[in-house]
Amino acid sequence: MRFGVLGPLTAGSARLGGPRQRAVLARLLVARRRVVPVRTLVADLWEDPPDGALGTVQTFVGALRKALEPGRPPRTPSTLLVTEGAGYALLAEDVDAWRFEEMLGGDLSVLDSALSLWRGPAYAEFADEHWARAEIDRLEELRLVAVERRAEAALAVGRAAGVVADLRAHLADHPWREKAWSLLALALYREGRQGDALEAVRSARLALVENLGVDPGPELRALESDILAQSPRLTPAPRSPLVGRSSELAALESATPAAGLGIAVVTGEAGVGKTALAEAFSAVLGAKGWRTVWARCPEDAPVAWPWQQVVEALGSALPVADRFHLRRAVVSTVESAAPVLVVLDDLHQADEETLAVLAAFTTARLSGRVLIVVTSRTAVPLEALARAEPVRVELRGLDEEAVAALVGSLDARAIHERSGGNPFYVKELVRLVESGGDLGAVPAGVRDVLRHRLSGLPAEARTVLHQASVLGRDVDVDLLAALAGHDVLDALDAAIAAGFVVEVAPGHARFAHVLVRDTLYEDVSLTRRARWHAVVAEALGSGDVRTLAHHYALAGTRSPAAVHALAEAAEGTRSPREAVRWWRAAIAAGTERADLVIGLARALAVSGDLEEARRQRSVALRLAGGAREVAEAIGSFDVPGIWTTNDDPAHSAELVAAAERVLPAFPGPTATRARLLATIAMEDRGTGARLPEAREAEAIANDLGEPELRAFALNARFMHTFHRTGLARERAEIGRELVEVADGLVTHEVLGHLILVQASSALADFATADRHAAAADELAHEHDLPLVSVFTEWYTALKLAAAGRKAEADRAYRAAAERVRGTGMWGMERGLLPLALLSLHGPSTVDLDDDWGPHLDWVRPLALPPDEALAAARALPDGPADLLTEVRACLLAMAAIRLNDYELRERAHRLLLPAKGELVAGTGLFTFGPVEEYLRG
Repeated sequence: MRFGVLGPLTAGSARLGGPRQRAVLARLLVARRRVVPVRTLVADLWEDPPDGALGTVQTFVGALRKALEPGRPPRTPSTLLVTEGAGYALLAEDVDAWRFEEMLGGDLSVLDSALSLWRGPAYAEFADEHWARAEIDRLEELRLVAVERRAEAALAVGRAAGVVADLRAHLADHPWREKAWSLLALALYREGRQGDALEAVRSARLALVENLGVDPGPELRALESDILAQSPRLTPAPRSPLVGRSSELAALESATPAAGLGIAVVTGEAGVGKTALAEAFSAVLGAKGWRTVWARCPEDAPVAWPWQQVVEALGSALPVADRFHLRRAVVSTVESAAPVLVVLDDLHQADEETLAVLAAFTTARLSGRVLIVVTSRTAVPLEALARAEPVRVELRGLDEEAVAALVGSLDARAIHERSGGNPFYVKELVRLVESGGDLGAVPAGVRDVLRHRLSGLPAEARTVLHQASVLGRDVDVDLLAALAGHDVLDALDAAIAAGFVVEVAPGHARFAHVLVRDTLYEDVSLTRRARWHAVVAEALGSGDVRTLAHHYALAGTRSPAAVHALAEAAEGTRSPREAVRWWRAAIAAGTERADLVIGLARALAVSGDLEEARRQRSVALRLAGGAREVAEAIGSFDVPGIWTTNDDPAHSAELVAAAERVLPAFPGPTATRARLLATIAMEDRGTGARLPEAREAEAIANDLGEPELRAFALNARFMHTFHRTGLARERAEIGRELVEVADGLVTHEVLGHLILVQASSALADFATADRHAAAADELAHEHDLPLVSVFTEWYTALKLAAAGRKAEADRAYRAAAERVRGTGMWGMERGLLPLALLSLHGPSTVDLDDDWGPHLDWVRPLALPPDEALAAARALPDGPADLLTEVRACLLAMAAIRLNDYELRERAHRLLLPAKGELVAGTGLFTFGPVEEYLRG
């Protein structure tokens, strides 16, 4: 909700009521999220409060809540206009006045945006209210400061003319603003109006004496002296429009000669900013009194055309003479304009005579100061220039920090990686993203420029580059030759000379930029691409498996070799999403096999697509033949589980039945038997009945010394440590074992950290829980595990609730619940949000119409009429042995307190007593507070 107070009061699109209701809203906004007691609101609304004023204020607040949160479900507490003690607080986040204050330290564009927020006087409707006066005066003073800061920022970028008009209007209403008078005088001086500037100082003196009875301060007096003396201090220092090029600009400044000739050579790929650097440097020298002339070396230009541009810019003409006298004439003309900067742009396209004239400068004795700066994509082949020992500046891509300054709020890291820091590519990618395009595409402007440049290469070189693009950005020259069917060195030499490719080592080349490679690759037809990828895969033989799999996948090859390579790549990758892609490609390259499908199912589960993972696991079971293949299909799916409520009971029953059917075929203490036992315990979770199977699996794993098997068995035992309350310490020990055992087994290491988050929360050790939540998030970010944040976001909400920050916790719980939707974790989707809100706001907020899922029976005794509630509570079963065991016992205790029933109280006491000293927070998702409170009840 966006609130507006810089003008008429607004609250998003909400329709506000009458003056007093609007005054309540304004009064709460003035308080800036602090609580305003009801008695204060009454006193502020009426000089002589009428009878029933308190009720009227409550009515106003109720109406405001409906207007501000129209979508709030019935009987749920407001999260915006909240009741705190004997008053109200408006927990606004977006208020134009607050945003305005945050923007006061910004640059010119930010200050423009800040001032545009003002639609009229602050709190315009409440100017006569005593409670608004101080805030109105404060905001108005900040507005005046912003006007003056904007003028100062505009002067700094050379916009003196606009500043004069703005400041005259500003001073007409506020003639005592000495800072504004100083800025006006300075703006007039920079406009070349010295007399008007001095008149502004005199007007300032008169205004200050008349309005305040004081003389001007030292700043204004010093400004008057500087204007009279025409001090250089009044001339703005040149500002470089460049980003991230300070060292390169300093290098060019070092080339400035104290006498005679100076030369600097700026090299770099197309679009890297050579011309922009030269422009910024010319501005620096221009501020020091140097004259600058520019000449560009276009393709197919007349002989010595750049020097003709230089001479004509200096007011002369090239003589019709022999080459010797022409060169001397050019040198003489340039020298007569000293101090002069000559910029020769794109010298890589220069003809021989242009270079010869440049060489003539290096042998001439110059009496005046001349600096020649040349820009070129490649090294300048001129011996005379090398002997002159020019300052050489090689421009490379901008670093990530500089790219961030260019792209603003967009993803600087991704754009930097994609652009290589090339400013032209950066700007084109920004334009692409802002127009809704995909950052992975090649911007049209970049593609057109590159195609034009490529057209200058011989046809054979272009073909070789297209073939090289199929290999990726890094090119093995021998592999490229095998693909081309002939020697490719001449073609590569041409590409290197044109700047499309660079050599990184003998036999290894690299495209100068990923966008060059992508442009070439996109210009190859799909059919030709597939055939070239197939040739590369054949040539690789048994090379790097990931590279081999990449080419097999893009070639669409169907063969045992392709299946083997793709499956091996899927097994070896650390990215679950990439593994899904490889497994699908492996299945497409051969046929559905149980081992391939189970690999796909495992990758799908880890990547977050649990529903599809379960479907593929069922497919694998149907594909399996004998007992051993069934056992392998079941046991190879060792994806960790943290939530004890079964997501898909029918699927789990199918797996348990299959595992029990083949288990007798594996009587010895083998890894196969251990995996079957652990699977039975994992799938029959929430029962507490499979602890023997889990313990046997763990014992076998310990004897065999297989860390991966032991981690799977530990996970199975964890699923059966909920048969009673108070087992948080046992679960914490399992979590620590998992973290220790699962070194390198990322998903089980994450599981260990999440179990420790749950157990540490139950033990009220939030410092330890914080460490493990951070470790889980770090591993998830590094290894692309999207479901981990579902649990850590819930934990963040739990921490807010435990700290008593109810409004923030409410918002965090709702956001965390939204993250669960669509993940396939059906056991977590239904009922957890209402339980969390119940834990936060208490049983008085229970609405039985909410979706309580499987928890409804345990909540009904908190809301039904007493007789019905008592019957419902006494009929409650023990419930499943899962993460919510303590929670259900707490709900029973709440019902006992509400109904004042001894029998229920004793039952709840018996259930909770083993957890004495713990928090009811073992889910790691929400907390019902200390167990002690329920034992005392």
